[in-house]
Amino acid sequence: MKSKAAIFTGINQPLVIDEIEVDDPKEGEVLIKLEATGLCHTEIWYMGGGDTTTRPNSVLGHEGCGIVVKLGPGVTDLQEGDRVVPIYIPECGHCRECLGGESNLCSALDDAYFGGSMNDGTVRFHRNGQDLNHFMLTSTFSQYTVVHQEAVAKIRPDAPAESACLFGCAVTTGIGAALYTAKVKPGSKCAVFGVGPIGLNVLQGCQLAGAEMVIAVDMNDDRLKRAAEFGATHFVNPRNGDSVTQVKELTGGGADYVFEATGNTLVMKQALESTIYGGGTCCLIGVAKTGEVVEVTPRLLIAGRKLIGTAFGGCRGKTQLPGLIDMYMDGKVKVDELVTEVIELEEINEAFERMKQDGGYRYVVRY
Repeated sequence: MKSKAAIFTGINQPLVIDEIEVDDPKEGEVLIKLEATGLCHTEIWYMGGGDTTTRPNSVLGHEGCGIVVKLGPGVTDLQEGDRVVPIYIPECGHCRECLGGESNLCSALDDAYFGGSMNDGTVRFHRNGQDLNHFMLTSTFSQYTVVHQEAVAKIRPDAPAESACLFGCAVTTGIGAALYTAKVKPGSKCAVFGVGPIGLNVLQGCQLAGAEMVIAVDMNDDRLKRAAEFGATHFVNPRNGDSVTQVKELTGGGADYVFEATGNTLVMKQALESTIYGGGTCCLIGVAKTGEVVEVTPRLLIAGRKLIGTAFGGCRGKTQLPGLIDMYMDGKVKVDELVTEVIELEEINEAFERMKQDGGYRYVVRY
């Protein structure tokens, strides 16, 4: 099958818009016709060489929403016509993690994820006779993509694609970090360092959990103003003074839960230092460049603080993501407000450049 796609050809190179060939799904796989895909800073990081496994000639993209149009042999839990969101952390139900109650860390497709392929080691994308790599199990920068059934969440049919696609990363990662990973308690005091697309959703998660105080920390005043719409009750701009000191003054000694959503290792250090003595939790969400390290003072941890990380917000994609979309459709979660602009695939490079300059929130490609 022919499909229009945006192809990554090399570090710091613009994506190439071209027609590719997409194979039929094999055993346990499905062919999805995407309706929309979001643009994420993960792609910017990857295209800039932030990962040592960066592979030229790849179909990127990991925030998508579409329709299942063909089933491979052995697919049991999906049907043609199902509305779905591809997910980059699968949920197989039979690996060590799934059987141990940690299906949010499912390892069934690790070889495919890290190998840039399907689980059998082959690929389903080709361009001019050359194989193209897959990306994060999803490859949503192609109008048609092939995904393992374990990496597909079935959702309700009435959710608008331009918003539903953002549950493939930004919304789920942010809200999930608060609800599923840190498990924010009612009445607690929280701080979120970096209120871009992920951080705004962390704010929402803290609000949903019943936090008493939710502090937004960012150097951009426009972002801080936007944060109020997503649940922030207090605001800190590091340009006005040390962010750690400001958070401690507002909270009376430190926050119960602090989330870092920038990928900056210095900010990660500051986030940990902003937690309360004797039990504060710091949750790292941002992705640093390969090889970068976080400087941690041991006495902070000895005093009972916890430093944890999260991927996909600790969400069990197949079983919990549909419920998050229900919350959005019920008006409990803001998503439409995250979309900066809906664009055509041909505008993807310009949108990424704007994201680099002003941060943006989420540009969404409508196929």
